[in-house]
Amino acid sequence: MEYVIEMLGIRKQFGDFVANDNVTLQLEKGEIHALLGENGAGKSTLMNVLFGLYQPEAGDIKVKGESVRITDPNKANQLGIGMVHQHFMLVEKFTVTENIILGSEPTKMGLINIRKAAKKIQELSIQYGLDVDPYAKIQDISVGMQQRVEILKTLYRGADILIFDEPTASLTPQEIIELIQIMKRLVAEGKSIILITHKLKEIMEVSDRVTIIRKGQGIGTVTTSETNPDELAEMMVGRQVIFKTEKTVGIPKEEVLRVENLTVKDNRGIERVKNLNLSVRAGEIVGIAGIDGNGQSELIEAITGLRKATGGSVTLKGKDITSMKPRGITEAGTGHIPQDRHKHGLVLDFSIGHNIALQSYYHKPISKNGIIDYKEVNSFASKIIDEFDVRTPGIHTEARALSGGNQQKAIIGREISRDPDLLIAALPTRGLDVGAIEFIHRRLIEQRDKGKAVLLISFELDEVMNVSDTIAVIHDGSIIDTVNPQNTTEQKLGLLMAGQTLHTKQDKAGDE
Repeated sequence: MEYVIEMLGIRKQFGDFVANDNVTLQLEKGEIHALLGENGAGKSTLMNVLFGLYQPEAGDIKVKGESVRITDPNKANQLGIGMVHQHFMLVEKFTVTENIILGSEPTKMGLINIRKAAKKIQELSIQYGLDVDPYAKIQDISVGMQQRVEILKTLYRGADILIFDEPTASLTPQEIIELIQIMKRLVAEGKSIILITHKLKEIMEVSDRVTIIRKGQGIGTVTTSETNPDELAEMMVGRQVIFKTEKTVGIPKEEVLRVENLTVKDNRGIERVKNLNLSVRAGEIVGIAGIDGNGQSELIEAITGLRKATGGSVTLKGKDITSMKPRGITEAGTGHIPQDRHKHGLVLDFSIGHNIALQSYYHKPISKNGIIDYKEVNSFASKIIDEFDVRTPGIHTEARALSGGNQQKAIIGREISRDPDLLIAALPTRGLDVGAIEFIHRRLIEQRDKGKAVLLISFELDEVMNVSDTIAVIHDGSIIDTVNPQNTTEQKLGLLMAGQTLHTKQDKAGDE
Protein backbone atom coordinates (compact mmCIF):
# COMPACT_ATOMS: atom_id res chain seq x y z
CA MET A 1 0.00 0.00 0.00
CA GLU A 2 1.40 3.42 -1.02
CA TYR A 3 0.98 6.04 1.67
CA VAL A 4 1.70 9.66 0.80
CA ILE A 5 1.42 10.66 4.48
CA GLU A 6 2.04 8.58 7.61
CA MET A 7 1.65 10.05 11.07
CA LEU A 8 2.76 7.34 13.48
CA GLY A 9 2.25 7.51 17.25
CA ILE A 10 1.97 11.30 17.37
CA ARG A 11 1.88 12.92 20.81
CA LYS A 12 1.26 16.63 21.31
CA GLN A 13 0.67 18.32 24.63
CA PHE A 14 0.33 21.86 25.95
CA GLY A 15 1.59 21.98 29.51
CA ASP A 16 -0.23 19.19 31.34
CA PHE A 17 -2.94 18.95 28.69
CA VAL A 18 -2.43 16.10 26.18
CA ALA A 19 -4.15 17.03 22.90
CA ASN A 20 -2.90 14.02 20.88
CA ASP A 21 -1.93 10.78 22.58
CA ASN A 22 -0.23 8.17 20.35
CA VAL A 23 -2.38 8.95 17.28
CA THR A 24 -1.75 7.26 13.92
CA LEU A 25 -3.11 8.36 10.53
CA GLN A 26 -2.12 7.01 7.11
CA LEU A 27 -3.21 8.72 3.89
CA GLU A 28 -3.25 6.74 0.67
CA LYS A 29 -2.48 8.38 -2.66
CA GLY A 30 -5.62 9.58 -4.44
CA GLU A 31 -8.03 9.18 -1.52
CA ILE A 32 -10.22 11.48 0.52
CA HIS A 33 -9.49 10.48 4.11
CA ALA A 34 -11.82 11.90 6.76
CA LEU A 35 -10.52 12.73 10.23
CA LEU A 36 -13.54 12.51 12.52
CA GLY A 37 -13.96 13.56 16.13
CA GLU A 38 -15.90 15.72 18.55
CA ASN A 39 -15.06 19.39 18.95
CA GLY A 40 -11.89 19.43 21.05
CA ALA A 41 -10.96 15.82 20.24
CA GLY A 42 -7.59 16.89 18.80
CA LYS A 43 -8.28 16.82 15.04
CA SER A 44 -7.03 20.31 14.21
CA THR A 45 -4.07 19.90 16.58
CA LEU A 46 -2.99 16.77 14.70
CA MET A 47 -3.23 18.55 11.35
CA ASN A 48 -1.40 21.60 12.70
CA VAL A 49 1.43 19.17 13.58
CA LEU A 50 1.40 17.88 10.00
CA PHE A 51 1.41 21.44 8.63
CA GLY A 52 4.32 22.50 10.83
CA LEU A 53 2.44 24.90 13.09
CA TYR A 54 3.12 22.66 16.12
CA GLN A 55 6.02 20.37 16.92
CA PRO A 56 5.11 16.94 18.36
CA GLU A 57 6.64 15.61 21.58
CA ALA A 58 6.75 12.07 20.16
CA GLY A 59 6.00 10.14 16.98
CA ASP A 60 7.17 9.98 13.39
CA ILE A 61 5.92 11.70 10.22
CA LYS A 62 6.63 10.20 6.81
CA VAL A 63 5.96 11.84 3.46
CA LYS A 64 5.97 9.38 0.55
CA GLY A 65 7.83 6.84 2.68
CA GLU A 66 10.56 9.14 4.01
CA SER A 67 10.75 10.37 7.61
CA VAL A 68 10.62 14.17 7.76
CA ARG A 69 10.70 16.93 10.36
CA ILE A 70 8.20 19.63 9.44
CA THR A 71 9.47 22.68 11.29
CA ASP A 72 7.07 25.28 9.84
CA PRO A 73 4.40 25.75 7.13
CA ASN A 74 7.04 26.70 4.54
CA LYS A 75 8.62 23.28 5.03
CA ALA A 76 5.17 21.69 4.66
CA ASN A 77 4.66 23.58 1.40
CA GLN A 78 8.04 22.36 0.13
CA LEU A 79 6.88 18.80 0.84
CA GLY A 80 3.69 19.38 -1.17
CA ILE A 81 1.37 19.79 1.82
CA GLY A 82 -1.21 22.61 1.79
CA MET A 83 -3.84 23.50 4.39
CA VAL A 84 -7.21 25.18 3.92
CA HIS A 85 -7.95 26.60 7.37
CA GLN A 86 -11.42 26.80 8.92
CA HIS A 87 -10.94 30.52 9.55
CA PHE A 88 -9.59 31.90 6.30
CA MET A 89 -6.16 33.55 6.22
CA LEU A 90 -7.08 36.30 3.76
CA VAL A 91 -6.59 40.08 3.60
CA GLU A 92 -10.01 41.53 2.78
CA LYS A 93 -8.79 44.63 0.95
CA PHE A 94 -6.39 42.65 -1.27
CA THR A 95 -7.42 41.03 -4.55
CA VAL A 96 -7.63 37.28 -5.03
CA THR A 97 -4.26 37.28 -6.79
CA GLU A 98 -2.55 39.42 -4.15
CA ASN A 99 -3.76 37.06 -1.41
CA ILE A 100 -2.67 33.92 -3.25
CA ILE A 101 0.86 35.10 -4.04
CA LEU A 102 1.47 36.69 -0.62
CA GLY A 103 4.79 35.31 0.60
CA SER A 104 5.74 33.75 -2.76
CA GLU A 105 5.45 36.67 -5.17
CA PRO A 106 6.79 36.20 -8.72
CA THR A 107 9.16 39.06 -9.50
CA LYS A 108 10.64 40.53 -12.65
CA MET A 109 13.69 42.75 -12.11
CA GLY A 110 12.62 43.25 -8.49
CA LEU A 111 9.01 44.12 -9.34
CA ILE A 112 6.05 41.89 -8.54
CA ASN A 113 4.58 40.44 -11.73
CA ILE A 114 0.84 40.49 -10.93
CA ARG A 115 -0.18 39.71 -14.52
CA LYS A 116 1.93 36.54 -14.63
CA ALA A 117 0.53 35.37 -11.28
CA ALA A 118 -3.07 36.16 -12.29
CA LYS A 119 -2.63 34.16 -15.51
CA LYS A 120 -1.41 31.10 -13.59
CA ILE A 121 -4.27 31.47 -11.07
CA GLN A 122 -6.78 31.71 -13.93
CA GLU A 123 -5.38 28.50 -15.44
CA LEU A 124 -5.59 26.65 -12.11
CA SER A 125 -9.12 27.97 -11.58
CA ILE A 126 -10.23 26.59 -14.95
CA GLN A 127 -8.39 23.28 -14.50
CA TYR A 128 -10.14 22.52 -11.19
CA GLY A 129 -13.48 24.15 -11.97
CA LEU A 130 -13.10 26.79 -9.24
CA ASP A 131 -14.49 29.74 -11.27
CA VAL A 132 -12.56 32.44 -9.37
CA ASP A 133 -11.89 35.95 -10.70
CA PRO A 134 -8.17 36.68 -10.04
CA TYR A 135 -8.81 40.44 -9.86
CA ALA A 136 -11.81 40.43 -7.48
CA LYS A 137 -11.31 41.86 -3.99
CA ILE A 138 -11.82 39.45 -1.09
CA GLN A 139 -14.29 41.82 0.60
CA ASP A 140 -16.55 41.65 -2.46
CA ILE A 141 -16.87 37.86 -2.80
CA SER A 142 -18.93 35.26 -0.91
CA VAL A 143 -17.64 33.03 1.88
CA GLY A 144 -17.79 30.04 -0.47
CA MET A 145 -15.70 31.88 -3.05
CA GLN A 146 -13.19 32.92 -0.37
CA GLN A 147 -12.73 29.26 0.45
CA ARG A 148 -11.97 28.57 -3.21
CA VAL A 149 -9.28 31.25 -2.98
CA GLU A 150 -7.75 29.35 -0.04
CA ILE A 151 -7.80 26.17 -2.13
CA LEU A 152 -6.15 28.00 -5.03
CA LYS A 153 -3.49 29.31 -2.63
CA THR A 154 -2.43 25.73 -1.84
CA LEU A 155 -2.54 24.68 -5.50
CA TYR A 156 -0.51 27.73 -6.56
CA ARG A 157 2.22 26.60 -4.19
CA GLY A 158 2.26 23.14 -5.76
CA ALA A 159 0.46 21.14 -3.07
CA ASP A 160 -0.59 17.59 -3.95
CA ILE A 161 -1.66 16.76 -0.38
CA LEU A 162 -4.45 19.04 0.85
CA ILE A 163 -5.78 19.37 4.41
CA PHE A 164 -9.33 20.76 4.66
CA ASP A 165 -10.12 21.91 8.22
CA GLU A 166 -13.91 21.91 8.77
CA PRO A 167 -14.43 23.26 5.24
CA THR A 168 -18.24 23.35 5.29
CA ALA A 169 -18.71 25.08 8.67
CA SER A 170 -19.55 28.47 7.13
CA LEU A 171 -21.02 27.41 3.79
CA THR A 172 -24.58 27.41 2.51
CA PRO A 173 -26.09 24.05 1.40
CA GLN A 174 -25.47 24.91 -2.26
CA GLU A 175 -21.84 25.87 -1.56
CA ILE A 176 -21.35 22.56 0.27
CA ILE A 177 -22.54 20.63 -2.80
CA GLU A 178 -20.13 22.63 -4.97
CA LEU A 179 -17.21 22.05 -2.56
CA ILE A 180 -17.80 18.29 -2.58
CA GLN A 181 -17.62 18.33 -6.37
CA ILE A 182 -14.37 20.35 -6.19
CA MET A 183 -12.82 17.82 -3.77
CA LYS A 184 -13.79 14.93 -6.05
CA ARG A 185 -12.26 16.76 -9.01
CA LEU A 186 -9.03 17.41 -7.09
CA VAL A 187 -8.68 13.70 -6.30
CA ALA A 188 -9.44 12.80 -9.91
CA GLU A 189 -6.54 15.08 -10.89
CA GLY A 190 -4.16 13.11 -8.62
CA LYS A 191 -4.37 15.03 -5.34
CA SER A 192 -4.83 13.39 -1.91
CA ILE A 193 -7.08 14.99 0.72
CA ILE A 194 -7.41 14.85 4.50
CA LEU A 195 -10.85 16.16 5.47
CA ILE A 196 -11.28 17.28 9.09
CA THR A 197 -14.98 17.17 9.91
CA HIS A 198 -17.68 15.96 12.23
CA LYS A 199 -20.49 16.00 9.64
CA LEU A 200 -21.39 12.37 9.14
CA LYS A 201 -23.52 12.98 6.05
CA GLU A 202 -20.58 14.56 4.21
CA ILE A 203 -18.21 11.82 5.35
CA MET A 204 -20.52 9.15 3.94
CA GLU A 205 -20.86 11.05 0.67
CA VAL A 206 -17.29 12.04 -0.09
CA SER A 207 -14.67 10.04 1.87
CA ASP A 208 -12.96 6.73 1.13
CA ARG A 209 -11.77 5.99 4.69
CA VAL A 210 -12.29 7.52 8.13
CA THR A 211 -9.92 7.81 11.10
CA ILE A 212 -11.70 8.52 14.39
CA ILE A 213 -10.17 10.44 17.32
CA ARG A 214 -11.82 10.61 20.73
CA LYS A 215 -10.43 12.78 23.53
CA GLY A 216 -7.04 12.92 21.85
CA GLN A 217 -6.69 9.20 21.24
CA GLY A 218 -6.97 7.28 17.99
CA ILE A 219 -9.99 4.95 18.05
CA GLY A 220 -9.38 3.35 14.66
CA THR A 221 -9.67 3.65 10.88
CA VAL A 222 -12.60 2.24 8.92
CA THR A 223 -13.58 2.03 5.25
CA THR A 224 -16.50 4.38 4.64
CA SER A 225 -18.43 1.94 2.44
CA GLU A 226 -18.31 -0.65 5.23
CA THR A 227 -19.73 1.57 8.01
CA ASN A 228 -22.75 3.80 8.68
CA PRO A 229 -23.50 7.11 10.46
CA ASP A 230 -24.74 5.44 13.66
CA GLU A 231 -21.53 3.41 14.02
CA LEU A 232 -19.32 6.41 13.29
CA ALA A 233 -21.20 8.58 15.79
CA GLU A 234 -20.81 5.98 18.51
CA MET A 235 -17.07 5.63 17.81
CA MET A 236 -16.70 9.40 17.87
CA VAL A 237 -18.66 10.13 21.06
CA GLY A 238 -18.22 6.84 22.92
CA ARG A 239 -21.94 6.24 23.30
CA GLN A 240 -25.05 5.90 21.18
CA VAL A 241 -26.16 9.24 19.75
CA ILE A 242 -29.81 10.20 19.25
CA PHE A 243 -30.04 12.08 15.94
CA LYS A 244 -33.67 13.15 16.35
CA THR A 245 -34.28 14.85 19.68
CA GLU A 246 -37.44 13.57 21.33
CA LYS A 247 -39.89 16.19 22.51
CA THR A 248 -43.52 16.41 23.54
CA VAL A 249 -46.00 18.61 21.69
CA GLY A 250 -45.56 22.19 22.84
CA ILE A 251 -48.35 24.09 24.57
CA PRO A 252 -47.84 27.76 23.65
CA LYS A 253 -49.14 30.36 26.09
CA GLU A 254 -48.97 34.15 26.14
CA GLU A 255 -47.06 36.10 23.50
CA VAL A 256 -43.51 37.04 24.54
CA LEU A 257 -42.01 38.56 21.36
CA ARG A 258 -43.91 40.57 18.78
CA VAL A 259 -42.22 42.05 15.71
CA GLU A 260 -44.44 44.36 13.66
CA ASN A 261 -43.69 45.83 10.23
CA LEU A 262 -39.96 45.81 11.00
CA THR A 263 -37.66 47.38 8.45
CA VAL A 264 -33.87 47.18 8.76
CA LYS A 265 -31.02 48.31 6.48
CA ASP A 266 -27.56 46.74 6.17
CA ASN A 267 -24.23 48.56 6.37
CA ARG A 268 -24.54 49.71 2.76
CA GLY A 269 -27.97 51.24 3.34
CA ILE A 270 -29.81 48.47 1.50
CA GLU A 271 -33.12 47.39 3.00
CA ARG A 272 -32.67 43.77 4.13
CA VAL A 273 -35.69 43.36 6.45
CA LYS A 274 -38.92 44.57 4.86
CA ASN A 275 -42.11 45.12 6.88
CA LEU A 276 -41.48 41.83 8.68
CA ASN A 277 -44.03 40.43 11.15
CA LEU A 278 -43.27 37.69 13.68
CA SER A 279 -44.64 36.36 16.95
CA VAL A 280 -43.10 33.96 19.50
CA ARG A 281 -45.09 32.69 22.49
CA ALA A 282 -44.07 31.29 25.85
CA GLY A 283 -43.59 27.53 25.68
CA GLU A 284 -42.88 27.62 21.94
CA ILE A 285 -39.85 27.26 19.66
CA VAL A 286 -40.26 29.26 16.46
CA GLY A 287 -37.69 28.32 13.85
CA ILE A 288 -36.84 30.75 11.07
CA ALA A 289 -35.99 28.87 7.87
CA GLY A 290 -34.40 30.64 4.94
CA ILE A 291 -31.45 30.77 2.56
CA ASP A 292 -28.53 32.74 3.98
CA GLY A 293 -28.64 36.42 3.07
CA ASN A 294 -32.41 36.93 3.21
CA GLY A 295 -32.33 39.29 6.18
CA GLN A 296 -31.78 36.84 9.06
CA SER A 297 -28.68 38.59 10.42
CA GLU A 298 -30.22 42.06 10.28
CA LEU A 299 -33.42 40.79 11.92
CA ILE A 300 -31.58 39.30 14.91
CA GLU A 301 -29.31 42.34 15.24
CA ALA A 302 -32.37 44.62 15.32
CA ILE A 303 -34.18 42.51 17.94
CA THR A 304 -31.08 42.40 20.17
CA GLY A 305 -30.17 46.09 19.79
CA LEU A 306 -27.01 45.54 17.74
CA ARG A 307 -28.54 47.37 14.74
CA LYS A 308 -31.07 50.21 14.60
CA ALA A 309 -34.38 49.47 12.88
CA THR A 310 -35.52 52.06 10.32
CA GLY A 311 -39.19 51.24 10.77
CA GLY A 312 -41.65 49.11 12.71
CA SER A 313 -41.45 47.89 16.30
CA VAL A 314 -40.20 45.10 18.56
CA THR A 315 -41.99 44.40 21.84
CA LEU A 316 -40.99 41.99 24.61
CA LYS A 317 -43.82 40.97 26.95
CA GLY A 318 -45.68 44.11 25.91
CA LYS A 319 -42.72 46.46 26.43
CA ASP A 320 -41.37 48.36 23.43
CA ILE A 321 -37.64 47.56 23.12
CA THR A 322 -37.16 48.83 19.55
CA SER A 323 -34.76 51.65 20.41
CA MET A 324 -33.16 50.18 23.51
CA LYS A 325 -29.44 49.44 23.76
CA PRO A 326 -28.21 45.82 23.92
CA ARG A 327 -27.80 45.78 27.73
CA GLY A 328 -31.29 47.18 28.24
CA ILE A 329 -32.74 44.49 25.98
CA THR A 330 -30.75 41.85 27.85
CA GLU A 331 -31.98 43.15 31.20
CA ALA A 332 -35.56 43.21 29.89
CA GLY A 333 -35.40 39.41 29.65
CA THR A 334 -33.58 38.40 26.46
CA GLY A 335 -30.83 35.81 26.08
CA HIS A 336 -28.81 35.84 22.87
CA ILE A 337 -26.72 33.03 21.39
CA PRO A 338 -25.15 34.99 18.49
CA GLN A 339 -24.50 33.53 15.05
CA ASP A 340 -20.84 34.65 15.16
CA ARG A 341 -19.54 33.44 18.52
CA HIS A 342 -16.14 35.07 17.98
CA LYS A 343 -17.46 38.50 17.00
CA HIS A 344 -20.48 38.88 19.28
CA GLY A 345 -20.31 35.99 21.76
CA LEU A 346 -16.84 36.00 23.31
CA VAL A 347 -13.82 38.13 24.09
CA LEU A 348 -11.29 35.60 22.80
CA ASP A 349 -8.35 36.96 24.80
CA PHE A 350 -10.32 36.77 28.07
CA SER A 351 -10.37 33.58 30.10
CA ILE A 352 -13.36 31.29 29.62
CA GLY A 353 -14.32 32.05 33.24
CA HIS A 354 -14.44 35.80 32.61
CA ASN A 355 -16.42 35.24 29.39
CA ILE A 356 -19.03 33.25 31.28
CA ALA A 357 -19.39 36.14 33.76
CA LEU A 358 -19.74 38.83 31.05
CA GLN A 359 -23.52 39.13 31.47
CA SER A 360 -23.47 38.93 35.28
CA TYR A 361 -20.34 40.71 36.51
CA TYR A 362 -22.25 43.86 37.47
CA HIS A 363 -24.88 41.96 39.53
CA LYS A 364 -24.73 40.59 43.04
CA PRO A 365 -23.14 38.41 44.31
CA ILE A 366 -20.37 38.80 41.69
CA SER A 367 -20.27 42.57 42.09
CA LYS A 368 -20.61 44.31 45.44
CA ASN A 369 -20.59 48.11 45.62
CA GLY A 370 -19.10 48.22 42.15
CA ILE A 371 -16.21 45.90 43.03
CA ILE A 372 -15.93 42.50 41.36
CA ASP A 373 -15.43 39.54 43.68
CA TYR A 374 -13.26 37.17 41.63
CA LYS A 375 -13.93 34.26 43.95
CA GLU A 376 -17.60 34.61 43.00
CA VAL A 377 -16.63 34.88 39.31
CA ASN A 378 -14.68 31.62 39.56
CA SER A 379 -17.45 29.90 41.51
CA PHE A 380 -20.12 30.98 39.01
CA ALA A 381 -17.99 30.02 35.99
CA SER A 382 -17.11 26.62 37.48
CA LYS A 383 -20.80 25.87 38.04
CA ILE A 384 -21.66 26.68 34.38
CA ILE A 385 -18.66 24.71 33.12
CA ASP A 386 -19.80 21.64 35.04
CA GLU A 387 -23.50 21.97 34.22
CA PHE A 388 -22.98 22.55 30.49
CA ASP A 389 -20.07 20.14 30.02
CA VAL A 390 -17.62 22.80 28.84
CA ARG A 391 -14.37 20.89 28.33
CA THR A 392 -11.50 23.17 29.24
CA PRO A 393 -8.17 22.72 31.06
CA GLY A 394 -9.45 25.28 33.58
CA ILE A 395 -11.49 28.44 34.11
CA HIS A 396 -8.39 30.58 33.45
CA THR A 397 -7.82 29.14 29.94
CA GLU A 398 -8.22 31.75 27.20
CA ALA A 399 -11.49 31.38 25.31
CA ARG A 400 -9.65 31.19 21.97
CA ALA A 401 -7.91 27.99 23.11
CA LEU A 402 -11.20 26.06 23.37
CA SER A 403 -12.83 24.19 20.51
CA GLY A 404 -15.84 25.72 18.80
CA GLY A 405 -18.22 23.33 20.52
CA ASN A 406 -16.93 24.17 23.97
CA GLN A 407 -16.98 27.90 23.23
CA GLN A 408 -20.61 27.50 22.19
CA LYS A 409 -21.54 25.52 25.31
CA ALA A 410 -20.03 28.30 27.45
CA ILE A 411 -22.13 30.93 25.66
CA ILE A 412 -25.30 28.87 25.97
CA GLY A 413 -24.63 28.22 29.66
CA ARG A 414 -24.06 31.92 30.26
CA GLU A 415 -27.29 32.92 28.51
CA ILE A 416 -29.54 30.22 29.95
CA SER A 417 -28.23 30.75 33.49
CA ARG A 418 -29.78 34.22 33.42
CA ASP A 419 -33.26 32.63 33.04
CA PRO A 420 -34.42 34.87 30.13
CA ASP A 421 -38.06 35.02 29.00
CA LEU A 422 -36.89 34.98 25.36
CA LEU A 423 -33.89 32.95 24.17
CA ILE A 424 -32.63 33.81 20.70
CA ALA A 425 -30.49 31.03 19.24
CA ALA A 426 -28.84 32.09 15.96
CA LEU A 427 -27.10 29.20 14.17
CA PRO A 428 -26.51 27.56 17.58
CA THR A 429 -25.00 24.34 16.18
CA ARG A 430 -23.03 25.71 13.23
CA GLY A 431 -19.71 23.87 13.03
CA LEU A 432 -20.49 21.52 15.93
CA ASP A 433 -20.31 17.72 16.18
CA VAL A 434 -23.28 15.38 16.63
CA GLY A 435 -22.75 15.06 20.40
CA ALA A 436 -22.71 18.85 20.91
CA ILE A 437 -25.70 19.28 18.57
CA GLU A 438 -27.70 16.72 20.56
CA PHE A 439 -26.78 18.53 23.81
CA ILE A 440 -27.78 21.97 22.48
CA HIS A 441 -31.09 20.75 21.03
CA ARG A 442 -31.99 19.24 24.39
CA ARG A 443 -31.22 22.53 26.14
CA LEU A 444 -33.41 24.53 23.73
CA ILE A 445 -36.30 22.13 24.26
CA GLU A 446 -35.76 22.29 28.03
CA GLN A 447 -36.17 26.07 27.86
CA ARG A 448 -39.40 25.68 25.94
CA ASP A 449 -40.67 23.14 28.48
CA LYS A 450 -39.93 25.64 31.26
CA GLY A 451 -42.35 28.04 29.57
CA LYS A 452 -39.72 30.18 27.84
CA ALA A 453 -40.03 31.55 24.31
CA VAL A 454 -37.29 30.36 21.94
CA LEU A 455 -36.47 31.91 18.55
CA LEU A 456 -34.23 29.61 16.49
CA ILE A 457 -32.48 30.74 13.31
CA SER A 458 -30.80 28.01 11.31
CA PHE A 459 -29.75 27.16 7.75
CA GLU A 460 -29.99 23.44 8.53
CA LEU A 461 -33.43 22.27 7.45
CA ASP A 462 -33.29 19.07 9.50
CA GLU A 463 -32.53 21.17 12.60
CA VAL A 464 -35.45 23.52 11.97
CA MET A 465 -37.78 20.56 11.30
CA ASN A 466 -36.56 18.60 14.34
CA VAL A 467 -36.53 21.30 17.02
CA SER A 468 -39.23 23.83 16.05
CA ASP A 469 -42.90 23.85 17.02
CA THR A 470 -43.64 26.46 14.35
CA ILE A 471 -41.57 27.34 11.28
CA ALA A 472 -41.56 30.87 9.85
CA VAL A 473 -40.08 31.00 6.35
CA ILE A 474 -38.11 34.14 5.49
CA HIS A 475 -37.52 35.24 1.90
CA ASP A 476 -36.19 38.58 0.67
CA GLY A 477 -36.52 40.14 4.13
CA SER A 478 -40.10 39.10 4.89
CA ILE A 479 -41.86 36.17 6.55
CA ILE A 480 -43.75 34.72 3.57
CA ASP A 481 -45.38 31.76 5.32
CA THR A 482 -45.72 30.00 8.66
CA VAL A 483 -46.03 26.20 8.75
CA ASN A 484 -46.29 23.33 11.20
CA PRO A 485 -43.21 21.05 10.89
CA GLN A 486 -45.40 17.98 11.39
CA ASN A 487 -47.43 18.85 8.29
CA THR A 488 -44.65 19.79 5.88
CA THR A 489 -41.52 18.35 4.24
CA GLU A 490 -38.00 19.60 3.59
CA GLN A 491 -38.87 19.74 -0.12
CA LYS A 492 -41.85 22.05 0.53
CA LEU A 493 -39.75 24.20 2.86
CA GLY A 494 -37.05 24.43 0.20
CA LEU A 495 -39.58 25.75 -2.33
CA LEU A 496 -40.89 28.30 0.16
CA MET A 497 -37.34 29.43 0.94
CA ALA A 498 -36.86 30.02 -2.78
CA GLY A 499 -39.88 32.34 -2.72
CA GLN A 500 -42.59 30.03 -4.08
CA THR A 501 -46.06 29.98 -2.56
CA LEU A 502 -47.39 26.50 -1.86
CA HIS A 503 -50.57 26.81 0.14
CA THR A 504 -54.07 26.39 -1.09
CA LYS A 505 -56.93 26.92 1.37
CA GLN A 506 -56.99 23.16 1.93
CA ASP A 507 -53.25 23.08 2.76
CA LYS A 508 -53.69 25.94 5.25
CA ALA A 509 -56.43 24.06 7.01
CA GLY A 510 -54.14 21.02 7.26
CA ASP A 511 -51.38 23.10 8.89
CA GLU A 512 -53.73 24.48 11.46
